[in-house]
Amino acid sequence: MRTTISLDDQLAKQVRRAAEARGISVSAFIAKTLNDALTRREPAESPPFRLVTVRGAHPRPGIDLDRPRALDAQDDEARFGQGSR
Repeated sequence: MRTTISLDDQLAKQVRRAAEARGISVSAFIAKTLNDALTRREPAESPPFRLVTVRGAHPRPGIDLDRPRALDAQDDEARFGQGSR
């Protein structure tokens, strides 16, 4: 099948260079690239992440696992005090 596509100048240059480097025509390069993209299998969706905690099913009260830097700050304050600001 013959068809016409429009490519911006930069992409057209990249396509021509890639086709030339492989020793094939631009049409063959585009056809192979499209075929590869369409036949590529998408990886199966990975199972959801499950956080495993030690000693209990939940984190300690007052611990927000969505804010790990806050935990670092709390640890620093406990270890070094508030400091002078």
